[in-house]
Amino acid sequence: QVQLVESGGGLVQAGDSLRLSCAASGRSFSSYVMGWFRQAPGKERDFVAAISWSGGVTNYADSVKGRFTISRDNAKNTVYLQMNSLKPEDTAVYFCAAEWGLDLRIKDDYTRSSQAGAYAYWGQGTQVTVSS
Repeated sequence: QVQLVESGGGLVQAGDSLRLSCAASGRSFSSYVMGWFRQAPGKERDFVAAISWSGGVTNYADSVKGRFTISRDNAKNTVYLQMNSLKPEDTAVYFCAAEWGLDLRIKDDYTRSSQAGAYAYWGQGTQVTVSS
């Protein structure tokens, strides 16, 4: 099992940057695929980004490509989401997620990494609010 705690959210203006962190506790963090999702009020939880065990393969939602970067530091058991050029529509609660056994080098697993149902472990979320 793995426990996840997000941090780094806040209130920013459009065009600003934020870096979210997700600290994981438990065994074998480096064996987990990590993902970020977000949920705005009254909407479904949407995929943002995912990263493979090694960090060598990443997957992004079209809406954040070129603006957000997911990375991980396995020595620190932490995954990051660097968010640049933030827009009001990025406002949401951001969740970190983990799943053991996915291999983003495999096409089907790469596709699954964008689906919330593929992840067994979730953090409590951190609020990001972007004002116009």
